[in-house]
Amino acid sequence: MIPVTEFRQFSEQQPAFRVLKPWWDVFTEYLSVVMLMIGVFGCTLQVMQDKIICLPKTIQPSQNHSSLPNASHTIDTSTPLPPPPPSASPATVEMKGRKTDLDLQQYSFINQICYEKALHWYAKYFPYLVLIHTLIFMLCSNFWFKFPGSSSKIEHFISILGKCFDSPWTTRALSEVSGEDSEEKDNRKNTLQKASFPSQTPTDTTLVKSQSLKSIPEKFVVDKTSAGALDKKEGEQAKALFEKVKKFRMHVEEGDILYSMYVRQTVLKVLKFLIIIGYNSALVPKVQFTVSCDIDIQDMTGYKHFSCNHTMAHLFSKLSFCYLCFVSIYGLTCLYTLYWLFYRSLKEYSFEYVRQETGIDDIPDVKNDFAFLLHMIDQYDPLYSKRFAVFLSEVSENKLKQLNLNNEWTVDKLRQKLQMNAQNRLELPLIMLSGLPDTVFEITELQSLKLEIIQNVMIPATIAQLSNLQELSLHQCSVKIHSAALSFLKENLKILSVKFDDFRELPPWMYSLRNLEELYLYGSLGHDISRNITLESLRDLKNLKVLLLKSNIPKIPQAVVDVSSHLQKMYIHNNGTKLVMLNNLKKMVNLTELELVHCDLERIPHAIFSLLSLQELDLKENNLKSIEEIVSFQHLRKLTVLKLWHNSITYIPEHIKKLTSLERLTFSYNKIEVLPSHLFLCNKIRHLDLSFNDIRFIPPEIGVLQSLQYFSITSNKVESLPDELYFCKKLKTLKIGKNNLSILSPKIGNLAFLTFLEVKGNQFEVLPPELGDCRALKRSGFIVEDALFETLPSDIREQMKAE
Repeated sequence: MIPVTEFRQFSEQQPAFRVLKPWWDVFTEYLSVVMLMIGVFGCTLQVMQDKIICLPKTIQPSQNHSSLPNASHTIDTSTPLPPPPPSASPATVEMKGRKTDLDLQQYSFINQICYEKALHWYAKYFPYLVLIHTLIFMLCSNFWFKFPGSSSKIEHFISILGKCFDSPWTTRALSEVSGEDSEEKDNRKNTLQKASFPSQTPTDTTLVKSQSLKSIPEKFVVDKTSAGALDKKEGEQAKALFEKVKKFRMHVEEGDILYSMYVRQTVLKVLKFLIIIGYNSALVPKVQFTVSCDIDIQDMTGYKHFSCNHTMAHLFSKLSFCYLCFVSIYGLTCLYTLYWLFYRSLKEYSFEYVRQETGIDDIPDVKNDFAFLLHMIDQYDPLYSKRFAVFLSEVSENKLKQLNLNNEWTVDKLRQKLQMNAQNRLELPLIMLSGLPDTVFEITELQSLKLEIIQNVMIPATIAQLSNLQELSLHQCSVKIHSAALSFLKENLKILSVKFDDFRELPPWMYSLRNLEELYLYGSLGHDISRNITLESLRDLKNLKVLLLKSNIPKIPQAVVDVSSHLQKMYIHNNGTKLVMLNNLKKMVNLTELELVHCDLERIPHAIFSLLSLQELDLKENNLKSIEEIVSFQHLRKLTVLKLWHNSITYIPEHIKKLTSLERLTFSYNKIEVLPSHLFLCNKIRHLDLSFNDIRFIPPEIGVLQSLQYFSITSNKVESLPDELYFCKKLKTLKIGKNNLSILSPKIGNLAFLTFLEVKGNQFEVLPPELGDCRALKRSGFIVEDALFETLPSDIREQMKAE
């Protein structure tokens, strides 16, 4: 007998695939095995036993077999022969029945030819048909497991599913939910149900989020008491699983080949069932025990009418009825499968019940083949989908990242990164992390928090523990903030710095920081943005005093003008974009400091002359050539600092003398050749920088500047210094390097307060020993060639080297 195991390859699939076999597929698989056994049993009987037994209906007269052909013409074959005479031998046993005078080979020949010619084809091939149909059923049921386009997706899905099911992170995430208070769960479910009605707009009362990011539930801070539940290896494995699930979802949701393949093979099975029932019902009666065989083989056997007995007829008849019953059950199951396929929307899968049960509200619904696979999994065990859903949740992924982050960045490790920033605040810089560690909020002495290139930053309510926090820097970070954290920042945050690549990354909550005093924005603001699209809400920053825009705006936004009543300092660094229409500056009557850097200005804007409170003006890196308008600065009585450096100014007009309030004047990096003596009538100047020009001569009137403390003519063409320079006895910094000087006057010893002297790059051969009278000058503040320094007496050198 043929073993059924020989047909295993037609239905064999990986054991893990059983999770994609719903009850009807399992049931039909068992039916297929039973039908296969029927076919194998029938085929075995066909092979091992006689198929048919035939006898002639008439008997010929006894004669030699060789004379039969001639005798057939003269003897009436229809007349029965008389019985043979009794044998003379008393020991011979009498034979009963009719003598046919046929040998065994002739009977075998008659049986074979009657089996082929007279027996109905259905009776002959019934077991083979059963076998073939059953194998087709088995192939159809498992074809989607074998087809290359679908099997690869199924294998990938089963692999990920098993890892997600067994992952310690899945168990932890669900156990945290199951440990919540039941009343809290009910409240969450009610909230979700209310949010599902279209008449109500869902609102997030616990989060303030940016436009480019999804919401995150309120409970985000990982409980540090359970932080050790996952070791580092398990955390990394779970992190890798999240990435695999994302890529698999993106790949599988693109098409519906799995769904189409399953539908087609089910439809094929239904059609096969109808065909089998149709022709089998009509042909089962053809399986008869007695068969009449009329074949003209009289020349070989002497007979042409035979009566045959189909030995398997009774058994085949019973097997066929059993087979039809099984096929009917199989077909009805397939019809139910079709009903299930078309009645339900299997290309969409909702995790609503999982969201309500687990409280993980951001589990997304899926579609196409991903949805179909999950529907199939639910027929096996819904727990698989529930555990798999954990790895579809951004909340769950962020919790895992947060857990790993907290384990990596302990409080002690963070304290090692503390430093004092330029504003003398205790600052913690964090760069390129996967998130913001919760341990940051345990450093209560922190004053400034600087975050750079960190995605998905979540500022939780625990930031309220940082009672000393005043400054926050967000450089290329996507930030979400808890409502309680926002309330804390509204009251405590004084300085906010935001660096962005796209204006949509600007956190919308920054406009509500009512106590904010300084705002620094670094990033590209397009032409449309300057027309009050993004910055229109600055008017709510009632305490804003300092504003920096390092961008590419073509004009000053109206939003900036809206805060002009209390704005005191404004810095615009325009990266070469021409700044026009500066009339709005006139409204900033309280402005004390103004920087217009790299704005492609060709003239000094007239609007500046209306800023009567202005104290400092910086027009660095513009395209100024003429500054005749400088005379209008005489109306700015409070103007003390004027920086016109990095321009193309060729001369200084004489009426600069009217700016008598100037204390700091910078003309470096221009093209000035001549210094007017009227410049030194601004006798309050304490800082004068004329470096990197083409100046050849210093007027002796410089001696009038008795308040001068800083003087620089580095990188000019000066050949000599007037002795009047040394009358400026308050001078602390003197930079005369990279000129054409050959002699340094001994009168330099009059500068008793000199702490920094640069002479390198000149043509000096010796240094005057009077430098020893400059008691405050040390070697570290003396920029000179080593060889030239050696020309000083040894005691002076030792004096300078001594701290």
